[in-house]
Amino acid sequence: MALAVGLRADYSADELRRLAAVTKNASQSRRLLSLAGILDGMNRTQAARIGGMDRQTLRGWVHRFNAQGPDGLLDSWSKGPEPRLSAEQRAEIAELVEAGPDRAVHGVVRWRRIDLQRVILKRFGIAYYERTIGKLLKALGFSRISARPRHPAQDGRTIEAFKQTVPPR
Repeated sequence: MALAVGLRADYSADELRRLAAVTKNASQSRRLLSLAGILDGMNRTQAARIGGMDRQTLRGWVHRFNAQGPDGLLDSWSKGPEPRLSAEQRAEIAELVEAGPDRAVHGVVRWRRIDLQRVILKRFGIAYYERTIGKLLKALGFSRISARPRHPAQDGRTIEAFKQTVPPR
C-alpha cells in the first residue's frame, strides 16, 4: 500500500479549525475540518467523511493545501475559452446590427442569424455556428424579437388610404 501524502506542518489542527470557523465559504470550511482531522490522527477515510468526500478527493485537497495553503481549498472556476471576436469586432457587429442591413449591399431586408454568420465569416474570417450567433447577439444586448419587416417600396399614403375607419356607435 502506498504511503499517504504528507500534510504541511506550519498549521496545527486548532488553527485549521479556527480558519474553518471564520471562513464564509462552506466548502472551504469542510475541507479545513477534514485536514484538521488528519492532523488529529484520524485515518484518511474517516477524515474524508467529515468533509463529505471520499479518500481520493481528500488526497487532491491535501495536494492543493500543501501547495497553496488555506486559499487553495477554495473552489476555482475556469473563466472558459477566450472569445474568438475581440471587443472591437464585437462592437462593430453591434453597430452593424443596430444600423440594420443595406438591401443593396447585403441583399436582405432584416438581419437573421445566418446572414450575420456570413458577414462575420467574410469580415473577420471566423466561422460560428448559427446558434452561437444568437448567443453572441444576446451577449451584445439584443433580443430575438424584431420589428415586423417593412418592404422598401412601401408607401405610407397608400396604407393610410386603405385603412377603414369604423364609425362610433
